[in-house]
Amino acid sequence: MDARQAITHKAHELGFDAVRFTRAALPARVRDHLNRFVAEGRHADMGWMADTAERRGDPQSLWPQAVTAVSLGVNYGPGHDPRVLQDHPGRGHISVYARNRDYHDWVKGRMKTLGQWMASRFGGDLKVFVDTAPVMEKPLAEQAGLGWQGKHTNLVSRDFGSWLFLGEILTTLEVEPDAAESDHCGSCTRCITACPTDAITAAGEIDARLCISYLTIENKGPIPRRLRPMMGNRIYGCDDCLAVCPWNRFSLPTRHDAFKPRAELAAPRLGDLAELDDAAFRTLFSASPIKRIGRDRFMRNVFIAIGNSQDEKLIPRVRKAATDDPSPLVRGTAVWALSRLEGPEGYISIYTDHRDRENDPIVQEEWDAGYPSAQAPEPPGHGILTTAHHSQETEGRG
Repeated sequence: MDARQAITHKAHELGFDAVRFTRAALPARVRDHLNRFVAEGRHADMGWMADTAERRGDPQSLWPQAVTAVSLGVNYGPGHDPRVLQDHPGRGHISVYARNRDYHDWVKGRMKTLGQWMASRFGGDLKVFVDTAPVMEKPLAEQAGLGWQGKHTNLVSRDFGSWLFLGEILTTLEVEPDAAESDHCGSCTRCITACPTDAITAAGEIDARLCISYLTIENKGPIPRRLRPMMGNRIYGCDDCLAVCPWNRFSLPTRHDAFKPRAELAAPRLGDLAELDDAAFRTLFSASPIKRIGRDRFMRNVFIAIGNSQDEKLIPRVRKAATDDPSPLVRGTAVWALSRLEGPEGYISIYTDHRDRENDPIVQEEWDAGYPSAQAPEPPGHGILTTAHHSQETEGRG
């Protein structure tokens, strides 16, 4: 059995669902696309993308000795359309990939085992990468024949549809490369049409500043007010562009227990999530990728979903968060939710009691922006929005 066959066999034995090989190099057009993406500011405040663009655009800039890239995929398919949860506004929609274990740990652990086996069997040096390093995994996976990058920019597989975790092993071994996969999207534009915030600006072009996955996960500050109603009950990530892909009809549910949804994360009640303090948050999301964003960002997302739920039974919890939560980020978002759930008289009453007790300027602006315009042109003695804050929203930045 040659190296190619042996590595493939061992990878399947360790739980990987797809294995392909390619040269550890990317064409100039990939680097050019990345540089344009960054130059246009579509990476939002993910400064690490700009900082690592040169290394990210070429694996051999990262590691000149690399010869072959082993591209690995793990199926995390849900076996159903995850958007059904969006028809239940009292429940929080968590992206399929985050409903159980953090895939970084699972995939990287098995990749290290595979790498150690490769080194002992065939020699050579190698490096293992899973999402957190400056390696462009999707272009490498496409080049290796694992799938192709769809119009939403994510990888699409003939066998697994949209649901593959990716990892790469760069090695000094010489392994015959697989043929690249060609584009099979054709004239389909379902992913572009499905995006709730129009973040897919053209085929193969995405603006992170509008993407719900970026806004709910990577963005550290307040989410632009104009985008909040479009988020619905999405509290961590967004699967819409993936879920609508017709190639999912060929996908199978994951065989890995680590990626099957935990019951408490499959359809959590927003009212229950609104009660989480930091300790409870850490307990609930132990070993979950959600834990990485911290309690405050997650609760920001929860209160946006509550504001969109129109569930007036949650008003007491929202009032408490708007006035008492220790985090300004959470208080400000709860104020917005309150403005959506309370009638004008109720909002004016709580505004009068609490607005001037607030000492954070961003939260103060949230109070002012929610003041019922039908009752008065603006709240007495306060501006609606500062110019800087309004500009930030207009540009769609987090």
